[in-house]
Amino acid sequence: MDVYVGRRLRQRRQLLKMSQEQLARAIGVTFQQIQKYERGANRISASRLYDIAQVMGVPINFFFDFIEEEIEEREGPRGLGQPTEPAPHDDRSTHPESIMLVTAYWRLPSDDIRRKSLSLLRSMSGLKDKKGEPLPDDDDLPDLEGVD
Repeated sequence: MDVYVGRRLRQRRQLLKMSQEQLARAIGVTFQQIQKYERGANRISASRLYDIAQVMGVPINFFFDFIEEEIEEREGPRGLGQPTEPAPHDDRSTHPESIMLVTAYWRLPSDDIRRKSLSLLRSMSGLKDKKGEPLPDDDDLPDLEGVD
């Protein structure tokens, strides 16, 4: 759990283009402590996590979003016996290219251009949903109005 929260912390920090030093100064710790948090070597206290969330402009639950899927992927469905082998921690959402892609996407000038860009990327990658069906067309995408 500490490793997962640390990865989410690093992901958000990088998305904000904030250095470890900047975050450390903002919450009153050393940058080495931020490194330890991001690696999951040190557990983040509730009050410190609150401070971090405030500085990064996210609710505290951001750091726990999708953790159930991570646990299930690693341990298997609850109550079904022995845990599986741990999943490799190659979280593509924290790769520099992913962060640059998301940053560029949200800097596109309009919802229409974002929708068309997403449609282009999905068709180029041949993305399918979990059932193997092609992902829905642009008309079925959620409304991006008012989302920045």
